[in-house]
Amino acid sequence: MRSRNIFILTVLIFSLVLSSCASAAPAPAKEQDMQTDNAAESDAAEEMQKPDSDNHSADMMDQDADMSEEMADKDEASSEDAMGMSTPDWFDVPLTDIQTGQSFTINELKGKVVLVETLAMWCSNCLKQQKEVLSLHEQLGERDDFVSLGFDIDPNEEEAGLKSYVEKNGFYWPYVITGADLARDLGNLYGNQYLNPPSTPMLIIDRSGEVHLLPFGIKSAQTLQEALQPFLDEAM
Repeated sequence: MRSRNIFILTVLIFSLVLSSCASAAPAPAKEQDMQTDNAAESDAAEEMQKPDSDNHSADMMDQDADMSEEMADKDEASSEDAMGMSTPDWFDVPLTDIQTGQSFTINELKGKVVLVETLAMWCSNCLKQQKEVLSLHEQLGERDDFVSLGFDIDPNEEEAGLKSYVEKNGFYWPYVITGADLARDLGNLYGNQYLNPPSTPMLIIDRSGEVHLLPFGIKSAQTLQEALQPFLDEAM
């Protein structure tokens, strides 16, 4: 009887031990699952914060391409503007050389360097300035790529009187009577001083048709040559 009780007691103890082991065993697995879940969540969060290098690089390349295209468009527009640069309306006005009677326009002189002086026969400063232009021609010699023009802007002066004035002083480059419309255009574009002969207004038109205004006042032949030389040195 005693042996039986001991046997039963032993069985009970063994059962209790097994039961305790069974209940304790899942705990580490559960803890391991939780750690796995936490690690997965951490990896997901890190992945969300981590920039997509491939997409980022692709976006940067797209932006660079867009900027390059935009700059190319601007350069093309600038080139078109330069090619389509309009010349002043007065470049198309027919002019008549009072000595030869030949008609021409400024646009027909494109490719040459042109020196223009607005003047009047009564103006003593104008006469002094034209004598400096005469010396300038002597310094430069005969050049097919250079033309100087005398623009008589006085509305009271006529071709016959201007022709006599030019021949008397030995000026042999083209002189024209501008007329009121052309004189007004010059004043509107370059200032009223260009309608004031005693200030000896002069301008240079370069080979491409761009106008360059010279300082007022009598300019020596040497000063004129120094102003003209950069344009004369440009290729035709």
